[in-house]
Amino acid sequence: MNTLDPVLRPLLAYYQTILASHGATPLGVGWNSVKAQQLRFGKLCSVLEGEANVSVIDYGCGYGALLPYLRARPGDLDYWGYDMCGAMIEAAKVEFGNEPGTHFTTDRAELPRADYCIASGIFSFKLEADPGAWRDYMLATIDDMASLAKCGIAFNALTSYSDPDKKRDDLYYADPLEIFDYCKRHVSRDVALLHDYKLFDFTIVVRMS
Repeated sequence: MNTLDPVLRPLLAYYQTILASHGATPLGVGWNSVKAQQLRFGKLCSVLEGEANVSVIDYGCGYGALLPYLRARPGDLDYWGYDMCGAMIEAAKVEFGNEPGTHFTTDRAELPRADYCIASGIFSFKLEADPGAWRDYMLATIDDMASLAKCGIAFNALTSYSDPDKKRDDLYYADPLEIFDYCKRHVSRDVALLHDYKLFDFTIVVRMS
């Protein structure tokens, strides 16, 4: 099993609480609507454009909401859902655990190297964490995602360009230009920054082959 980063311990308790309150729904993972969730999935899955038969790691999968979106694409899918929260994984297994080519785990060591690694929303809730420590966690996680992927990664984050009066102290607003630059210098030269959709976040798409 993983040794949980101390910066994530309060977040684990938070996700356990909201899942218990809202169940396997967008609210149960901190999103405010199905529409926004689906819009984010579309941006993230642009990394798969032109691909049919793929293996995907859903890094921070929650209750597996991305899986039906991926299954709607043409071709075969080998899906690995990974989350630190055991309650989320159990909810995902109840909903999707019997589907062929579907795997869920809380153990990072069980993950294979897949074609793509995708993460939705895992950088948003810092709670009481120091912003510098959260930034370090974010960059380390990007590196970990890249180590798991052969062809590409995609992730999103709240943007530092958000309206000041709408920002919250418990959320982390990343600098999209800094994250783009980090991925360009440390992961691959083929990086796209998507910041043209009507949400207070951005998506990074990295192709590695």
